[in-house]
Formats: sequence, structure tokens, C-alpha cells
Amino acid sequence: QVQLVESGGGLVQAGGSLRLSCAASGSIFSINAMCWYRQAPGKQREFVATIINGGRTNYADSVKGRFTISRDNAKNWVYLQMNSLKVEDTAVYYCNSVLQSHAGDYAALYWGQGTQVTVSS
Repeated sequence: QVQLVESGGGLVQAGGSLRLSCAASGSIFSINAMCWYRQAPGKQREFVATIINGGRTNYADSVKGRFTISRDNAKNWVYLQMNSLKVEDTAVYYCNSVLQSHAGDYAALYWGQGTQVTVSS
């Protein structure tokens, strides 16, 4: 079994910063990519950032220059440093990972339960 657990959410004023963490645990052979998504009330879940093997990153236009994704490969953790937060960044933030549980397995997608980020004006 594989688990992804997010932490670090909370309430912050506009212009402030938060750092989200996501720990992947369980039966993990290799991780292809780790991503952050978010879902605001009444809206669809949207892509925020991804980091793939080799360290290449990609960001949604709405967070470029403000958010930074990073990964601790040894610990199977992924982080999202969020700076210059805006009210519109308020959402539940989810991490996911495309990974193989065992050698030879197909890669599968796993999601965490999410962590709430609320940015006040």
C-alpha cells in the first residue's frame, strides 16, 4: 500500500508564505513524478506544479515566480514553497505521485487527502 500525506496548510494573510509538505510512504520502488494540485470551492481541481525525475519542474502560469516545488528523493517527500500568497490561492492543496510499487510494475497514480490553505485579505 502507498500513502501520501500532506501537511503545512493553514491560514495566512495575503502577501505571506506557507510551505506545504507531502510524504509518500509504503511500498515504493521508484517515483516518476510528484505534483501539487489544488481545488477551490466550487471549482475544478487544477494543476499547480510538478517535479519529475532529474529535477525538472513545471508550474501553472498563475503561480510561476511565487511557488517553488522541490523534492527530497531520499525521503520521498515533496514540498511546495508558496510566497506572495493571494486570496485566490485559497484552496485545498493535494499532492499526487506517479510511482511503481515494485520493480516491473506499471506506474500508478496516487493522491493524498489534501491540506487546506486559506489566504485572507
